[in-house]
Amino acid sequence: MTVPFAGIPLADHGRLYALLHDAGFTDLWTSEVAGADAFTPLTIGAITTPRMRLGTAVAPVFTRGPGLLAMTAGALAETAPGRFVLGIGASSPVVVGDWNAVPFTEPFKRSRDMLRFLRAALAGEQVDREFDTFAVRRFRLERPPATPPSILLAALRPAMLRLAAAEADGTILNWLAATDVPKVLDALGDARPDGFEIAARIFMCPTADADHARAVGRRMITSYLTVPAYAEFHRWLGNSDLLDPVWTAWAAGDRRGALAAVPDELVDALVIHGTPHQCKEQIMRYVEAGVTTPVMAPLPTPELTSGGVEALHALIGELSAPSSVERG
Repeated sequence: MTVPFAGIPLADHGRLYALLHDAGFTDLWTSEVAGADAFTPLTIGAITTPRMRLGTAVAPVFTRGPGLLAMTAGALAETAPGRFVLGIGASSPVVVGDWNAVPFTEPFKRSRDMLRFLRAALAGEQVDREFDTFAVRRFRLERPPATPPSILLAALRPAMLRLAAAEADGTILNWLAATDVPKVLDALGDARPDGFEIAARIFMCPTADADHARAVGRRMITSYLTVPAYAEFHRWLGNSDLLDPVWTAWAAGDRRGALAAVPDELVDALVIHGTPHQCKEQIMRYVEAGVTTPVMAPLPTPELTSGGVEALHALIGELSAPSSVERG
């Protein structure tokens, strides 16, 4: 499950994590945009749910210095021994440049360099090296975790996917349909090691109100898929015909036109919706296609908005019930 939940204070999340665990959820995954940072919600989980796996999806490779990112990841790995997964990624020009005042340059090289640095630093090695995008002098973690975390690399297109397959323990996917997964697997190739993890964040609007779900999906698609990296990803996936009108309107400053140009076909492929049981069955299609860690990301619905914490409790219960796919 993606956490934290919108509209619920972080101080109240411990009991929700316990509820997720009791319902059969295995993992808590965070993101880092402009809400909570990626690590604090997982620290709550490390203390309150001593058996759940904790992952960042993702911690940007630009917004913390190499040493600070290693220290933060190492501290959480020490707090939750053997249960923490460090997912890193390039993020976007808005998050990195506009909001954090860091130049967003050479994202592929920065991701590669940070991956290599973190691998050495979290293993307790001294790092004294000139990388292509930064230099580190005589850095060694004072508290290297006894069990270094697995490192997953967020990837969208072939070069980053190949890097993940060659040097990371897995990859993190985002904003793709279940039918897109085979193309991504082909790009990863057969050289990835045994146990290579393929995590995917799957946006889910658990409501039978299709109009509401599509309205939410259109807003998210115009916000995300107009970002250059995601636009190129969907060109590579073959969605140019569906998205060209959106991109044209967006580039002209016509935000309403871009929103209206998003076709239902694309929304339905990228943002699953329906009853909780229907959503769960759609999530299983990602698993059948090759995703090893499907990460649910619930979106606002009329039911959740009006029902508050009680509605969230009910949703967790419904998502944990066996689906018709599992019943055979």
